[in-house]
Amino acid sequence: MVIERERHDRVEVLRINRPEARNAVNDAVSNEMEAALDSVEHDDDVAAVVITGTGEVFCAGADLKMIAQGRGSELGTVKGGFAGLVTRAFPKPLIAAVNGPALAGGFEVTLACDMVVAADTARFGIPEVQRGLFAAAGALIRLPKRIATALAMELALTGEPISAQRAMEVGLVNRVVPIEGVLDEAVELASRVAENGPIAVRNTLTMLREAEDLTEAEAWQRNYELALEVFATKDAIEGATAFAEKRRPAWTGT
Repeated sequence: MVIERERHDRVEVLRINRPEARNAVNDAVSNEMEAALDSVEHDDDVAAVVITGTGEVFCAGADLKMIAQGRGSELGTVKGGFAGLVTRAFPKPLIAAVNGPALAGGFEVTLACDMVVAADTARFGIPEVQRGLFAAAGALIRLPKRIATALAMELALTGEPISAQRAMEVGLVNRVVPIEGVLDEAVELASRVAENGPIAVRNTLTMLREAEDLTEAEAWQRNYELALEVFATKDAIEGATAFAEKRRPAWTGT
């Protein structure tokens, strides 16, 4: 297995396990990642997913041996694209626990996640142009939406990486911690999300993801639709009641 799985209460951890190849993405990684996400998407016991790597590298990107063999098309899946992930509309929060360098496609996997906890040893970059290649797994789409255009241009056109600290300063990373604490910090962050109402989290996540691509009028309309869905649930009543009674809510997801 090149995707290892472990459960921490209501958090599923998916670990890319190809340390001998710097956790580069091959066809097996993509297919197993998609299968793992399929299995937890409708699992009510899983509230959030953490993605990490084995060893001291998060992911070095695409397996260049496969590309050199003309097998680049095998690096993606129909549902999720590269790494079985980057084009997938996954309904639960994805948190990257970046345990080391996240370069090329590895950075694009990070950008496909909703939040990022990074080791202080991590570096982020898309060096494809330095190899005569094209960053095709989402970085050129997502970076200009996440950071200033000038910085996105610099990263994409020079191929030079930035440190974890710099990535946090520009808003690409939520937290930077020592490498030995990366997974624990990411699981803690995911667990904090898992404490909240599942429907409220789902619809809030949906609104946040969709907002940047909508006009102001479209965004308000979508906002009302998603809000009404939440307010009509039993969990909305439970949340307000629990607050008034000064107790933890007992969510049912209904």
